[in-house]
Amino acid sequence: MTAIAASLLHAAATAVGRLPWPVQRALGTALGDASRALRSRESVVALRNLELALPGLAADERRILHREVMRTTGRQAVETLRLWTRTHAENLALIREFHGVELFDAALAAGRGLIVAAPHHGNWELLNQWLAARTPLAILYKPPESRIGEAFLRRVRAADDAGRITQVRAEGPGIRQLYRTLKDGGVVGILPDQQPKAGDGAFAPFFGIQALTMTLLPRLAERSGATVLFASCERLEGRDLAYALRIEPAPGAIIDPDPAVSVAALNAGVEAMARRAPAQYQWTYKRFKARPPDSGEPNPYQDLERRR
Repeated sequence: MTAIAASLLHAAATAVGRLPWPVQRALGTALGDASRALRSRESVVALRNLELALPGLAADERRILHREVMRTTGRQAVETLRLWTRTHAENLALIREFHGVELFDAALAAGRGLIVAAPHHGNWELLNQWLAARTPLAILYKPPESRIGEAFLRRVRAADDAGRITQVRAEGPGIRQLYRTLKDGGVVGILPDQQPKAGDGAFAPFFGIQALTMTLLPRLAERSGATVLFASCERLEGRDLAYALRIEPAPGAIIDPDPAVSVAALNAGVEAMARRAPAQYQWTYKRFKARPPDSGEPNPYQDLERRR
């Protein structure tokens, strides 16, 4: 039953993913505008995050940025269906600019292992496909609560990669698998800006606000000796669908044995990306929900949760 349901989801995704790009763009924009008009959970969370992270914006500037964030979120959903249901060769042709590829090639040649920190910025699904075209890699993912959803994700992410992507669940055995991959000189991809479980992270500034941040990535880098690079596929302005691949070195302090120092460096790398193209960052996530122990700070989304 799970496999059948996943196949039906794939068929629906393919129907949307095969639409011409102008139609997909209009659909994504409409989804974003509807989300804002209906005050969806994603829209109100995004607005609260912009208020928290960018307090210096004037009200009109924040309103415009919020509109662009939600439109980008809608387009991202449609774009991803397109990327999941077309060949990787066709998708990779959408990358028109390449920045920092020499850093990636040098890290591969060094053979000491490579961690690609890929924040929720731009289109990380296209980044996965570019990485898989260059090298086998293991990507860490948090499984959906739905078994059907997980079966669907595993199917679309593995399609057309000739087995070069190993999907690793964010659980104990999976973490050990990542460490072995790095010690063997392999490549690991991690989304570094998801809030970890209590006890699996440390608080560090993110846009000037203490945010619970994963210690896993810095810990893997320190123990394995692997290189850490930040990477993203940012959308280019224009009517056509096109991207710029950007690969950047991680702050050196990301391997500091002090968790407070290393996670601060991790957040600094994510923040630099988000500030460069703020409308392309995933602001719909409750990044600041957990507050430091004994701080007395309230959950900044608490009033939003009561309202809904």
